[in-house]
Amino acid sequence: MEPLPLHLCKPYKLSSILNRLYSLIHVTALTSLIYYRVSSLASTPLASLPAQLLVFALELLLSLLWLLNQAYLWNPVSRRVFPERLPENEQNLPAIDVFICTADPKKEPPLEVMNTVLSAMALDYPSKKLHVYLSDDAGSALTLLALRQACAFASSWLPFCRRFGIKTRCPKRKYELFKEHIRIAEEEKSSATDKINPSIVEVIIDKSDDEVRTNQVEMPLLVYVSREKRPPHPHHFKAGALNCLLRVSSILSNSPYILVLDCDMYCNDPTSAKQAMCFHLDPKLSPSLAFVQFPQKFHNISSNDIYDSQLRTTFQVRWPGMDGIQGPMLSGTCFYMKREALYGIFLQKELHHLKESFGPSNELIISLQRSNQRKTIGNGTLSSTLQQEAQFLASYNYETNTLWGKQARYLYKSLIEDYFTGFILHCKGWKSVFCNPSRSAFLGSATSSLNDTLVQGTRWNCGLLEVTFSKCSPPLYGLSRMPLLQTMCYSYYALQPFYSLPLWCLASVPQLCLINGISLYPKVSSPWFVIFSSIFLCSLLKHLVDVLVTGGSVQTWCNEQRIWMIKSLTCYTYGTIDAILKCFGMKQPCFSPTNKVSDDEQAKLHQLGITRMVISGGANELLGQVILSFYILLESYPIIEGMAWRKDTGLVPASVALLSFVLSIIFLLLGSVVLSSKFGSGDFGNGSGGDGHGGVGHSGGDGHSGGGGHSDGDEGNVGGDDGNGSGDGRGGHASDGSGGGGGAVAAAAAATAAMAAMATAATMAIMTATTATTATTMTAATATTAVTMTAAAAMTASAYMAAAEDT
Repeated sequence: MEPLPLHLCKPYKLSSILNRLYSLIHVTALTSLIYYRVSSLASTPLASLPAQLLVFALELLLSLLWLLNQAYLWNPVSRRVFPERLPENEQNLPAIDVFICTADPKKEPPLEVMNTVLSAMALDYPSKKLHVYLSDDAGSALTLLALRQACAFASSWLPFCRRFGIKTRCPKRKYELFKEHIRIAEEEKSSATDKINPSIVEVIIDKSDDEVRTNQVEMPLLVYVSREKRPPHPHHFKAGALNCLLRVSSILSNSPYILVLDCDMYCNDPTSAKQAMCFHLDPKLSPSLAFVQFPQKFHNISSNDIYDSQLRTTFQVRWPGMDGIQGPMLSGTCFYMKREALYGIFLQKELHHLKESFGPSNELIISLQRSNQRKTIGNGTLSSTLQQEAQFLASYNYETNTLWGKQARYLYKSLIEDYFTGFILHCKGWKSVFCNPSRSAFLGSATSSLNDTLVQGTRWNCGLLEVTFSKCSPPLYGLSRMPLLQTMCYSYYALQPFYSLPLWCLASVPQLCLINGISLYPKVSSPWFVIFSSIFLCSLLKHLVDVLVTGGSVQTWCNEQRIWMIKSLTCYTYGTIDAILKCFGMKQPCFSPTNKVSDDEQAKLHQLGITRMVISGGANELLGQVILSFYILLESYPIIEGMAWRKDTGLVPASVALLSFVLSIIFLLLGSVVLSSKFGSGDFGNGSGGDGHGGVGHSGGDGHSGGGGHSDGDEGNVGGDDGNGSGDGRGGHASDGSGGGGGAVAAAAAATAAMAAMATAATMAIMTATTATTATTMTAATATTAVTMTAAAAMTASAYMAAAEDT
């Protein structure tokens, strides 16, 4: 009789069918759009051809990104685990090393880091099989002292958890004395550290009274590691810290499985280790399984979640979709990795090849042939020989002339080592699984300010493009090494920063053309308008359905739409610029840890508002651009609110608003001058009319825009044979600007454009920022740019059409 399975995999059949049907319909619509654009190029006036080509090219880019995104929806699955079916004798379970990384005690408070350490030590797993390593890249004496205090507290806390079956093993309220010790240490010790840090490896033991410790159960091995750092020698940030922990742990515990946690991501469910072992110990899955990824969830997210901090799309849509192919991407934290997957084929190499790969340490080479041997002596400290060897492995130059970070282990060359490392593992044939239990296995601290969110996003997108620009670019390197759908998933993230290009275009070009009366989309009376509008509306509706199905609300949908636009205009843009500068050697790699210090004076949540603007008159040619303007305006109301009338900490600085105003004026004026020189012979309100055949300015056509440069003669006729007359009520313009209400239109348009300019160019202000401090300070205002630019265009169009109707 075969043993019962340790886990089950269930495909979402109905969801898969519906997603594929939607993809088929949407592809058909996109094909029609492309056909329209190509077929209409021949009849497009030469003067407006550049704008049409630019919009078309960026529509193709958006279509490509949409197509790649469909791979996540092709075959989503869910998994269920049965930890109770694991071997009854827990001593038969494999050992686990836990890696926790911290880099800055100012941004990552030691108390929060110790919460994570204690929760990892309290996992529901045999103590002899559990080893916790804390990497301190700051080399902070405060962090080391805090870890010693945590160890003393754990000697009483862990037995308490096991005795009473406490689930949430991250202490929050029952350790006031422990917290007080940490606070005193923070006051007495400076958190500032020297740039040169010596290597420190220390096994932490409880040095409290022996009579107390004799009654306590055995605790997991706890090790403090601070690797040596000597600028300007590169230390490769988090990837370098993880590789250092790999080496040190190899000669101390050498467990076959590794749990990686961010310093703020504590273990919320002590059974997560056993849940992961349900996959790693499956004889059918285990030989090819590299890691088990758990979702990142956060305890400090508001119900509104205005910054999409929960990453709903990633962990509730995309990762289950990839799980049905080859497995989800490595997500930086909350994953159980197989050590063999990181060491790879080097285990089979000869000695000199092993040293070329792993370095000169004989102890490290020997550890490759054994597993789970805790090397400590009687009182829990390391022998002098092992201590020296561990410090040697943590030295700054150990990786010189080796393959650490180049072809194996946690890979360098990118700020996001998780994405790069996971991609290479999947290219080598390894698989991964996504485990999303009902009780959150891990909980962390999400960013609580827009600046932190966008700075973090900038780092991520820069790292993505570093991989894209490398010889291991996912669209090319992965195509022959992974399934097509898996390659599409990785390629989507590799090209994600390029969302900035079409978003910048859609935030400026259609609106600028709208102000100058140039049509980029089909007339409302044209059947092709249905194609464009259906693509736009169906995309929004599909996103809304996904949000509602995964437990979100309409408010969640609005927030995700808004933050996507903000990120596309800001951190996607900055990430792209940073990556390009690094490729040309014009910028050095830098890493700023996300601020995890709680701020009691957080800004109030942005609430969406609706601004009512009535558009009068016919909108046959320009309605598409007007709708686009109003849509972005409504989505971005909270940002405009922050720049216009917020009085709390959410207020955009006046200097940034002023700079935005100036740059807006410059952009609108220069854009209008360029367009008027190309698309018309006169000022706003002038045209070439006469017989109804207008230029691309504001004469002829249907009375709103010359658009295509001509009309059928009677639709836009101004009523007189010389172009002067009262018009037909639809806003025709005379060649001298005196007929058809051209002056009123010009005045209204100019007034509204001036109002619009006040809110326009925060993004351009950002582009002029040359220092990290300036960019960080102005990041919140970046989103204001295109957002308010479209608001301006919308108001201009409103006034333009209203004036045209009145005359």
